Amino acid sequence: MQLLIFGATGSVGRQVVDQALEQGHQVTAFARNPEKLDIQHPHLKFFQGDVMDAPAVEQAVQGQEAVLCSIGAGRNGKIRSEGTRNIVKAMENASVQRFVCQSTIGVGDSRGNLDFFWKYIMFGLLLRPAYADHVFQEAFVRQSRLDWTIVRPAAFTDEGRTGAYQHGFPGNERGITLKISRADVADFMLKQLSDDTYLHQTPGLSY
Repeated sequence: MQLLIFGATGSVGRQVVDQALEQGHQVTAFARNPEKLDIQHPHLKFFQGDVMDAPAVEQAVQGQEAVLCSIGAGRNGKIRSEGTRNIVKAMENASVQRFVCQSTIGVGDSRGNLDFFWKYIMFGLLLRPAYADHVFQEAFVRQSRLDWTIVRPAAFTDEGRTGAYQHGFPGNERGITLKISRADVADFMLKQLSDDTYLHQTPGLSY
């Protein structure tokens, strides 16, 4: 497929790019600083731009078959949600339907999956702006006319891809580790391109 990946130089986005190329996709990596993505491949193109720049996003979306988004903003708010809103608008205008967007476990009906530390210390205090940003991000996606899937991963680890993880568990499931490798997040996101099981759904992802 012709894939456009936002957040391509981030820790998850890099994994998405690598695995998409392994699978034979034609990949366009959207990034402010593409040189950070030290990858060369005949099926890889770079689009230099800022996700907050709506015209640049509109241009990048043209001719794509699917879009994957793993943009982040650290502990700050607004960039993730506003950037995603630009992506959604551009996709709707270009009639590009399939959208796989990375959010975080703990948003919406997955809040019950969190333990005390994540619910009250991390998202309740230290990462409150980032958490709110995810909430707004998901709202923009849910309100769209796209064929969307919102992926809610647990806390990231640096382990390799295993393909052995839990997904789509109920929002009150407590038998999870609240950890998932970045490589497995990418693995799951790419699998959504050929599987409609989670169309218009928000599957959690954890070991």
